[in-house]
Amino acid sequence: MARKLKVGLAGIGVGAAEILPAMEGMPELDLVGGADLVPETLQRFRERYPDARTYDSVAKLCADPELDAVWIATPNRFHAEHAILAAEHGKHVVVEKPMALSIEQAEKMLEAADKHGVKLLAGHTQSFSPAIRTMRKLIQSGELGKLCAIHIWAYSDWMLRPRTPDELDFNQGGGVPYRQVPHQGDSVRLLGGGLLRSVRAMTGQWMPERPIPGYYSAYLEFEDGTPASIVHNGYGYFLGNELMPWGESKQEYTLEQRTEIRKAMRTGTRDETRDKQDMRLGGRRQEAVLRRNEPGPWLPGDLGLVIVSCERGDMRHSAHGVYVYDDDGLREVTLAGQGRSRGRRAELEELYNGVVLGKPIFHDGRWGMATLEVSLAIMQSARERREIMLTHQVPVPADYDANLDVVPVS
Repeated sequence: MARKLKVGLAGIGVGAAEILPAMEGMPELDLVGGADLVPETLQRFRERYPDARTYDSVAKLCADPELDAVWIATPNRFHAEHAILAAEHGKHVVVEKPMALSIEQAEKMLEAADKHGVKLLAGHTQSFSPAIRTMRKLIQSGELGKLCAIHIWAYSDWMLRPRTPDELDFNQGGGVPYRQVPHQGDSVRLLGGGLLRSVRAMTGQWMPERPIPGYYSAYLEFEDGTPASIVHNGYGYFLGNELMPWGESKQEYTLEQRTEIRKAMRTGTRDETRDKQDMRLGGRRQEAVLRRNEPGPWLPGDLGLVIVSCERGDMRHSAHGVYVYDDDGLREVTLAGQGRSRGRRAELEELYNGVVLGKPIFHDGRWGMATLEVSLAIMQSARERREIMLTHQVPVPADYDANLDVVPVS
């Protein structure tokens, strides 16, 4: 039996709370340590994982000789610094979105991983999810003909969720262009083969209480001319979940809760520090965070509604898989384990397979840098009001998901 992979968490915030259920459910992995600056958070981590070690700095975590890999979930401005630190200690790295704040930072991360012989995986994007991977498999099969277009639209309550001061600073990676383009951009790139040519986009900053962009709309073009569009509106008035017959109007908050939050923000009476801590491990709203990853019907969430158009058909998410509309009508491809946690486990499986079994890392640093380039190009295009040509794109490996089974249901 292959050995277990020993992993440490750098940053035990909301992002960490979202990946923990997948870590707990993967017997091939041991969570052996965690680092955070907040004493209360470390105490909660110790209570939930009494056998794990805790550290008050990422440097101390990375120096732990037992660790194989570090999951970087610290604030965005530290992603590059902490990924490089982990690599210098010989630890394999998974870095959450956004991979970094600039191409220069991403290049330094790649250099550190290559120099120290460790794996670098760009994690936490919806491209890992079973439905997106299945759509790609169907595109590659050719049964619907040539890929013609991809469109993704998200309407979320992202801007109403509690934020720390750094999350409200655009220069530190705040706002939906940094935080949400990775989900949509990564998925578009995976579906279309990876090689985008250019981006033309606009962003929107519409809420005085939030000094960061909460909206973007972008037109993406692949090298072969295939068009794609991505939109994210995070202001939480209308939610994309309402478009699903099995859906609901609630995302993070109900309609009534969103109304109350807006009032508190406008009057300056919201305690965001408390609200944020409530969503972290052991907090009052922790279960709401963890429920995002429970098995259940698919909902658009932060990714949004995905529609893939080919010469002879269209595809979109179903509640438990993918709807395929073709010349024979409508059929469904159901996916075992399609629950919301399945995509997060896929990241851990890719890390485990790469480190322990020596298999390829597909979402590697160069792939992550190509997706980061899309985020940065959207922001540059919005500032300069022009098309931005891309120069760091990489193709999807030919053997990506070669063993993924697609099983149609009549």
